[in-house]
Amino acid sequence: MKQDLLTFASWSPEEVKSLLELAVTIKQTPTAYNQVLAGKSIVALFEKPSLRTRVSFDIGINKLGGHMVYLDAQSGKLAGREDNVDTAANLACWADAIVARVFSHETLEQFSSAANIPVINALCDKYHPCQGLADYLTMFEAFGKTEGLTMAYIGDGNNVTHSLLIVGALLGCHQVVVTPAGHEADPSIVSQAQDIAAQTGVKIVQSNDIDAAIGADVLYADTWLSMGDDTPLEAIKDKFMPYQVNEALMEKTGAKYVMHCQPAHRDLEITGSLIDSDKSLLMQEAENRMHAQNAILTKLLGS
Repeated sequence: MKQDLLTFASWSPEEVKSLLELAVTIKQTPTAYNQVLAGKSIVALFEKPSLRTRVSFDIGINKLGGHMVYLDAQSGKLAGREDNVDTAANLACWADAIVARVFSHETLEQFSSAANIPVINALCDKYHPCQGLADYLTMFEAFGKTEGLTMAYIGDGNNVTHSLLIVGALLGCHQVVVTPAGHEADPSIVSQAQDIAAQTGVKIVQSNDIDAAIGADVLYADTWLSMGDDTPLEAIKDKFMPYQVNEALMEKTGAKYVMHCQPAHRDLEITGSLIDSDKSLLMQEAENRMHAQNAILTKLLGS
């Protein structure tokens, strides 16, 4: 029976730990996995533009011996031509999996219901599971573990926040989410993470107070405005600037490293000097997108 990855919320801690271990192994011994997708084709359907997601999937699939077909739903004028269920059912006639970067999680659910092949969420409005796995792979490499550590996410509660909460809870990593008032994470998704945390012994803290991040091992920043949000920067800058991740905050919290899913806006949500410092894991995260995604592809499609 086919297995999708729309969110990790339905996965067990053991399954996600095994997936993380697989990502480590694939990164360390890539030649052992260079035929996992031999003879298989993956359709990558993107409604939203991308640098890291597109390139890391394309090159990663090639490294696994497979073939990627890229469909730009906007520029290719596919958007709105037919129902999502028909698009997915047609793609399933030829492809072995669908990787989709979409505006709405509902689109992924429709793809999943209509396609008899795995559907992988490459980003939607609610979740970013591939990013989440890559981030904890990076954390694992930096510390040698994820259990018992604390990640503090600082900024706008969004799809990345949600997947960090879920995957972190599954991997035993304590979570602190610090946001300006009115920009908290989705309560229903926080509840999903709390249910998992209750099983794994993880503590989840939500706060509007930046001091809640004191004691964290890693600070995590993200853009203040998600892609497609046309809110003028000036309208939110004063509210978010006190939440900038910078050298002073690193010193105050005692965090060892800083992370950011990118694209990063230098000297807004994070200082450029911190990005370029030895405390930055940003490029390691970017590299690990490919290794994490290759583990997901191997798990869902490997024989």
